[in-house]
Amino acid sequence: MPESIDWPPPHQARPRRRRRFLLILAVLAAIVFGGRTALSYYVDVLWFRSLGYGDVFWKTLALQWGIFTAFAGATFLILYGSFLALKRAHLPDLPNGHTILIAGRPVKLPVEPVLRLIALGVSLAIAAATGAAMIGEWPTLALFWYAPHTTGGVLDPIFGKPLNFFLFALPAWQLISGWLLTLAVITCALAVFFILITGGARVLAGRLSRHVTLPWRGLSITFGFLLLILALRVYIGRFERLLDDHTIFGGVTYTDAHLTLAGMLVVCAALVLGMVIAVVNAVRVPRGRWLVAAILPAAVCYVAVQAVAWYVSSFIVKPNELVREKPYIVYNTDLTRQAYGLDRVSQREFPAETTVEAADPQNNQATLQNIRLWDWRALQDTLRQIQEIRTYYDFPDIDIDRYDIDGTTREVMLAARELNVDKLPESSRNWINEKLIYTHGYGITMNPVNGFTPEGLPTLILSNMPVQSTVRSLTVARPEIYFGELTNTDVYVKTRQKEFNYPQGQSNSLTSYEGDGGIVLGGFLRRIILALDSGDLAKLPFSDDVNKNSRLLMRRNIRDRVSALAPFLTYDPDAYIVLGDDGRLSWIMDAFTVSDSYPYSTHYRLDNNLINYMRNSVKVVIDAYDGTTTFYVFDTEDPIIAAYRRIFPGLFKDAAMMPPGLRKHVRYPELLLNLQAEVYGLYHMTDPEAFYNREDLWTVATEVGLSEGGEQKTQTMQPNFVLMKLPGETGEEFVEILPFTPANRNNLIGWIAGRSDGAQYGTSVVYNFPKTKLVDGPLQIEARIDQNAQLSGQLTLWNQQGSHVRRGALLVIPSGRALLYAEPIYLQAERSPMPELRLVVLALQDRLAYGPTFESAMASLFGGAVSSTSAAAVPAESERRAPASAASPRPAADLNALIAEAARDLADYQRLTAEGKLGEAGQKLEELKRALDKLNTRQR
Repeated sequence: MPESIDWPPPHQARPRRRRRFLLILAVLAAIVFGGRTALSYYVDVLWFRSLGYGDVFWKTLALQWGIFTAFAGATFLILYGSFLALKRAHLPDLPNGHTILIAGRPVKLPVEPVLRLIALGVSLAIAAATGAAMIGEWPTLALFWYAPHTTGGVLDPIFGKPLNFFLFALPAWQLISGWLLTLAVITCALAVFFILITGGARVLAGRLSRHVTLPWRGLSITFGFLLLILALRVYIGRFERLLDDHTIFGGVTYTDAHLTLAGMLVVCAALVLGMVIAVVNAVRVPRGRWLVAAILPAAVCYVAVQAVAWYVSSFIVKPNELVREKPYIVYNTDLTRQAYGLDRVSQREFPAETTVEAADPQNNQATLQNIRLWDWRALQDTLRQIQEIRTYYDFPDIDIDRYDIDGTTREVMLAARELNVDKLPESSRNWINEKLIYTHGYGITMNPVNGFTPEGLPTLILSNMPVQSTVRSLTVARPEIYFGELTNTDVYVKTRQKEFNYPQGQSNSLTSYEGDGGIVLGGFLRRIILALDSGDLAKLPFSDDVNKNSRLLMRRNIRDRVSALAPFLTYDPDAYIVLGDDGRLSWIMDAFTVSDSYPYSTHYRLDNNLINYMRNSVKVVIDAYDGTTTFYVFDTEDPIIAAYRRIFPGLFKDAAMMPPGLRKHVRYPELLLNLQAEVYGLYHMTDPEAFYNREDLWTVATEVGLSEGGEQKTQTMQPNFVLMKLPGETGEEFVEILPFTPANRNNLIGWIAGRSDGAQYGTSVVYNFPKTKLVDGPLQIEARIDQNAQLSGQLTLWNQQGSHVRRGALLVIPSGRALLYAEPIYLQAERSPMPELRLVVLALQDRLAYGPTFESAMASLFGGAVSSTSAAAVPAESERRAPASAASPRPAADLNALIAEAARDLADYQRLTAEGKLGEAGQKLEELKRALDKLNTRQR
């Protein structure tokens, strides 16, 4: 009986059987883990082809798997090759075997075969993980490969490199150098591991003495490779200095330009010298102390550079910082403005006068008649009560646009009525209902931004089901919404089962899909594959309602749809619905190209990412009925979108190819204006001294809003779309405006407008207020409303008897040479979530007025010079402050009768409010006010 068992037994350790076993194992793993991936790829091919983008899928797949193969293969070769080379170098010192106990019996494991097997498995695992990680970086590598490496255009002021180098080449080199550095560290660790096990074997064998050294040759080679990669990283780091953000400005500083950049070259050269020393140490008799000598020059140079840089910064730059850094501040301001498109912003002066005459109401009727008095949150709650019709419908968002109504361009608000399957009754939640019957939403609503019924409800132009229109030129020919913001489930259409279209009395209107969108289910095999991919294996192949002509509509959520087609673009989360001239509904989404490597540009946060370059280069149009998705390029000067067009020539179309019925509805994107406003708050200061001292720092104005709990809170204002005549322009246009305040102040200092119409699309203009004049900001106007005794008393009264006041967003709208402030106030019964407009507050700089309707508030503010009013105007604040003029004596009235009349009106008002009859309650309130006015007159 042998003392130990050799494993594997000599007669079984045959290479042919082992290779066969490994091959079978690899095939089984590929079937288990790759089968699901193959099914997913097949379904994606069908989906991309259904949209006409099959070439996009194959190009993306080729790029991804080409990158995976290249990096996984290179990683495996480097790691496993390093292991084989190190093993061969240390083979004489490797122990023959190691004995372990299995079931109480000693088993002798041969070290070399076990190490080789472990190294093979670890190398394969690391290679696969590296390749998978690099797949996620395919846009960076694809841009580097396909982008033209031109030398003209914008050059950085330090190295003279073209813009394409920083946008395309530098990110790729950062990625590749990081990969190489990781491999270098792993190979060094592997070399240390061999030294430890071979050194341990020598100790056990008693062969380690002062005359016999450790085997340093393998570590010397791998350490030299590590130093070479570190030299490459230091060299690339010189260009990364242009991307650094500092306290005052971003980019290269005086110290960097005059010392650090040159010092980094010295460190780089010292690392290369260290690499040479390490390689020579490997060729000659290797010694461990030479490895220390290899890193010593770079360490000394690095410490010296840092010490001298500290001295220059502390004793040369700091005492004269503005003078020293002035040229570099100019670089930062110029290139940051270019990176965010602020060099396209024009500046104008705005007098911000305070008189009624300055507002010029007669010549700004387009602005005044399109003031948005419907707060989008209030309108959304109201539509959910009066237009959802059924509980399974929802209005996820409210969009603002402009349409031609009876020959006049009007600003309107639109909402898509989408189907929310999560709101279906629990008894109706089954596969047939969710997949075959309840497949789509239906129709839209449209109302003017300041249109109200006598009951305070929106004046609807488009409403109900089927869609009814009060304007002949606006018709919805295809109201079904199969693709939208709430369509998160896959459905099957063109089946034998009729689809629910909309409720109609005691019955329902049914329909069948007539479009060409989606994937044709075809034969039984394809149905099996689609069922496996979607998780419908138990139902889809066996459903009698589904036939070979049926279609699968997948990725119906428009955000998922565009992200699957072009994941390399950044999308505005607020898509908006558009009614085309042909009566079809489409969604328009703004898409952006972004980068974090624009030279000398300061980084700002966008969602969870830091960027320093942004362009609204693409508008995406998604047909709400058949899902056709089209990418239109609107910024041909953007180098990033130009590079993507070289990669995917069939994905993008020119903006000129967009149908005119859709082109007139494009708008300046909110996401871009928000970011530009944030950047402009600092970078409107182009004078280096003013920038350095932060003399004129701006911030976006703040307003009073509502938290999710319904409590008031101070929040940053959001952009407001306005149909108006810009000061200095001749005609009205659709613009997006946002006001500024000085930092830590509440008064206004200027406002920015993003333009959306015609040849002016994509440009913006900033209007500066006189710095010698104090212009009220939103918070100050809110304070004036709260301090108005009569108005605040009215709001306090409304907040009783089963109702509460809901204040809309305060709008700041330029009119003529003045600013007009507008705030709608709604009344909402506690038992009904439907707000109704009850007051409109308008204000100028030193004048405030309100009324139950927009017309009455306008007449009160402008002294009746604008238009006739439909309700009695409430006196303006300035007029209420003026001494009462002598009035002719009124006829005598019985005081007790007037008091009784006022008491009855008050009681009726409280009763009607409690019952939720807010329209009648408002009339009683007006009667109460008239009775009180009579009492006041009688007392005089």
